[in-house]
Amino acid sequence: MTQPTGSGKYQISLQAKVFLIFVILLLIVLGAFTVFVNWVVVKPLKDRTVHEKLEAAAKVSDQIDFYIESQNQLSQRILSSKDTFSILEQGYRSDLIYDRFHQRRRLKDIMFQAIGPSMNIKDMAIYDRDGSLFVSYLDAGNYPPSLRSFLDKSRSSGRWTGNGFILARQGNAISFIRSINNQNGKIFGYLSVQLDQTYFQSLTEGVAAGEIYVLDEQGDSISGSIPGADKAVFRKPSDGNGVYADKHQNYVAYSRSDSTGWTTYLVTPKQSVLGPVDSVKYISILLITSLMLFSFVYIYLSTRNILLPIRKLRSQIWRINYSNMNVKMDNRPQNNELVLLNEAFQDMMERLQQSIEREKVALHEEVKARNSALQAQIAPHFIHNVLYLISIAAQEGKNRVVSEMCKHLSDSLRYIVSSPYAHVTLADELEHTKHYLSLVQQNYEEDLEWEIETDEFSRQIQLPRLVIQPFVENCVEHAFANTDPPWRIKITVKQFNGLWAVEIKDNGSGFPPDKIREILHNLRTSDADEPESRNQTAAIGNMGIVNSVNRLKLMYKNRLFFNIFNHSGGEQGATVQIIGSLAKDFY
Repeated sequence: MTQPTGSGKYQISLQAKVFLIFVILLLIVLGAFTVFVNWVVVKPLKDRTVHEKLEAAAKVSDQIDFYIESQNQLSQRILSSKDTFSILEQGYRSDLIYDRFHQRRRLKDIMFQAIGPSMNIKDMAIYDRDGSLFVSYLDAGNYPPSLRSFLDKSRSSGRWTGNGFILARQGNAISFIRSINNQNGKIFGYLSVQLDQTYFQSLTEGVAAGEIYVLDEQGDSISGSIPGADKAVFRKPSDGNGVYADKHQNYVAYSRSDSTGWTTYLVTPKQSVLGPVDSVKYISILLITSLMLFSFVYIYLSTRNILLPIRKLRSQIWRINYSNMNVKMDNRPQNNELVLLNEAFQDMMERLQQSIEREKVALHEEVKARNSALQAQIAPHFIHNVLYLISIAAQEGKNRVVSEMCKHLSDSLRYIVSSPYAHVTLADELEHTKHYLSLVQQNYEEDLEWEIETDEFSRQIQLPRLVIQPFVENCVEHAFANTDPPWRIKITVKQFNGLWAVEIKDNGSGFPPDKIREILHNLRTSDADEPESRNQTAAIGNMGIVNSVNRLKLMYKNRLFFNIFNHSGGEQGATVQIIGSLAKDFY
């Protein structure tokens, strides 16, 4: 989705930018939705669930308080009977078994009247003021025979001074103990009510997912199993009620009773407390994730479809070149703006194609005219030289020579004037060169030797007319001026790897070094569209080398190479090289 720029750096594509903008907007919306769900749905649901657990613990604590209060009322009913005080007072003064039996029976009747038909305690007992067991309601034998050690320990620790009541553990039972005293504060004995553990257990059952533990002020278990290593570790509450999470990932809701000092703990696994909350959270996350994935795919496909016409338009623009202007566009509608852009671009391409076609026709006509002008510069010069040679031969009375020269001149003229705008093959150009050399040799006879090496490949090479002869004529008129005969001219045609080469080699005196530099410089800096100016600056003899090379450039453009150099290593003369490519896409 990134593309390299001209400086080598990478730039984000338009599709990527649009996609990122939509993604950022989507993330903002989804983030706001997530915050909304968390604060409006998840957090209130979590708070409500925790509050329900706290209420459950408080409810159990209230039920226990109600149960303890009922035992307090039971004890008050027993203490409200004056017979209780008199019976206990009489018991201290009598040691007769009968009297004690009668006193115990009367106390049981008082306890029966106080308890009533519905008994929700395990047993009840009365101790004398010394703490010795006096009578029990059911005579189950589960009561300790004396409270003396308990009373001494309670007074020394300051837990209970004997006034009011106290809840204490006696063996495996929980007892409600209070003093039996009159209005003056005189103690006659102690009342002990054994609470029903089964009733306690019933209060802690049926509570929503969790376990109930009731601990006294010392941390001893009143109800529920004693927590072990695998259970929650209870904190001593610093306030009336609250909720905390322990190290075992449990939520512990607690409620402390002000009347009893007992603390009720509701231990619930965290998963049970936050299960509904997590369900809502996970469903929200799943919906948000699904929405994000769907939105990403939709945004990607949408941006791709929106920008597809622009990409196609860009690819079409990159494929446009001089020879392929009439490109085909995909006109399937994507959206109105892009369709209008597509139509405008197509209309521009059609008008541009028409202008280029007109320009090509005009350029072709101009090239034909310039080529004809260049060729016209060569033909009169050639005819003038040949006629001059024929006149010399006629003056010397060489009739056979004159006849042969006229025949060669006739063939050359036919070659020059026939189809002046058409290109010829290299073989045709070499045949014309043979006629020219045959005419020249009539003047130099044995002093001039020439050779042309070619093959059938020369018939595949296209050239303008009269481009080889000027180089040969330059050798004849200028190369041999300061050289003793025999004078040799050799023309060789070569081809390899799609390239063709023509070499024109002589054994004359060669070019002056400054003249070679001048010619090559003018060829590099000249423009084939201005032949007249070049002919004036780079002419050699009567026929310009630059003229011929520029005619080749009109045809081969950048597929032509030209070189000229003097021989080295003791060899005399110079060589002209013309190299071209048959491949049109050669660079």
